[in-house]
Amino acid sequence: MPTVLVVDDEASIRTLVEYNFSRSGFDVETVDDGRVAYEKLKQGASKYDLVVLDLMLPGMDGLEVCRRLRQEGVKIPIILLTARDEEVDLVLGLELGADDYVTKPFSPRELVARARAVLRRTESREEDTQPASSGKVLRAGNIVMDVARHEVRVRGQLVEFTPKEFELLQYFMENPEHVLSRDQLLDRVWGYSAATDTRIVDVHVSHLREKIEEDSKNPKYIRTVRGIGYKFTEGTSGS
Repeated sequence: MPTVLVVDDEASIRTLVEYNFSRSGFDVETVDDGRVAYEKLKQGASKYDLVVLDLMLPGMDGLEVCRRLRQEGVKIPIILLTARDEEVDLVLGLELGADDYVTKPFSPRELVARARAVLRRTESREEDTQPASSGKVLRAGNIVMDVARHEVRVRGQLVEFTPKEFELLQYFMENPEHVLSRDQLLDRVWGYSAATDTRIVDVHVSHLREKIEEDSKNPKYIRTVRGIGYKFTEGTSGS
């Protein structure tokens, strides 16, 4: 039975989320302070399988909690809750290593579904690190990905990626020259069969372009297929 830590300073939100996770088979702990949550996770992250983390918190805001945990190597999956539907918060949270986000007001059923999807992806990543994947190396142009070592070199230089950026790039590299819709990428990389907001895909693609392209505004590898999604190619520059 997976254990989730819910961090939110609104009692009504904590109660709602706890109830829906509990009835869906999760063990749930709740905290109303960011600094308290950070200390719990720093000292005993292995106790939890997932964190649902509000951005606006007393003690320490959610972005800072996320940043510190990732800096210290805590890899527990994190879903951000935000009442601020602003691109800057979304981008920064994902850049700091959050696995997903949900904007308030939200459907409790959707939150639980997203939690299950994140956990499935986490289990899949762990399976990919087993000996059977030890020799898997993907190459495309000047990009070399060692799947088992979770390393990517671009033009000979080691580049750091968040777990979700790595998964997305891996999926692109395993499916070259295929036109991939945003919904398909959500399904295969995030584990969602349906979603109303595909910005999370666009944000991650933007981050990948900044890290792998010589000119992110005129990409060579990840090209936009207008009205559909993206295509990974080693061809000439595109849009």
